[in-house]
Amino acid sequence: MEGIAAAQFGRRKLIHLVRHAQGKHNLEADKSRDPLTSFEYLDAELSPLGWQQVRDQRKDVCSSGLLKGIEVVISSPMSRTLQTAVGIFHGEDDEDSTTVHLPPIIAYELCRERLCFDVQIENEDDILWKGGDQIETHEAVRARAMKFTQWLWEREEKEIAVVSHGVYLQQAMIELIKNNLCYPLHNDPLSRFKNCEIRSVFIFSERITGAGSDAFVMKNTNRGRMRIPCEIEQLQIKDSAKENVSVEELEVTN
Repeated sequence: MEGIAAAQFGRRKLIHLVRHAQGKHNLEADKSRDPLTSFEYLDAELSPLGWQQVRDQRKDVCSSGLLKGIEVVISSPMSRTLQTAVGIFHGEDDEDSTTVHLPPIIAYELCRERLCFDVQIENEDDILWKGGDQIETHEAVRARAMKFTQWLWEREEKEIAVVSHGVYLQQAMIELIKNNLCYPLHNDPLSRFKNCEIRSVFIFSERITGAGSDAFVMKNTNRGRMRIPCEIEQLQIKDSAKENVSVEELEVTN
């Protein structure tokens, strides 16, 4: 089956997309404020609820077996994403971490938060500070996401977790689906990610052809009735509601 699938759908990788757990800036957003325009919340850490979400998700990835297959974790360099990545995939509370698979975690610029101003600005007094006036467009976010996807393809790992942000992940899915470069294992792939939610998706090295023919079949799954690629084995992956981190730098361009 593996050889047939590779021939029909090209090379593929399994990517687990993770939105960071609730951050302190999310609490401000719940109050009808825009934390993205506030320097105070630029690099917000996780809230108490966010830490609980991480602990719950850690238990889930371990019990489901998802953790065992992940070869590397790529995270946005923001504090809330790094805290989420380390908490879920390394689990600081584990009694015996030596017996648990600990994939390496890499912080990478191309999957960071939607930019609202120059990332080189150090404080609000900087002459370049313009608050939310210079927010990155959705088009620019999608272009950045495609550059990131290409970077993922150049890596040797076949199963990767990506910890990023809600807008970024949603725009990435829009672009991948528009270009027929992925197969999401989720019923509503374009919906907004919840905090600490994990969604899994196959990404392909080239466009999938025959989407309206026998390349796909309708099948009942634990996620409801879905279109499944005929030659790809359906993995039973459960969707779920700053140490040991290396950093790779790459300039972010709009």
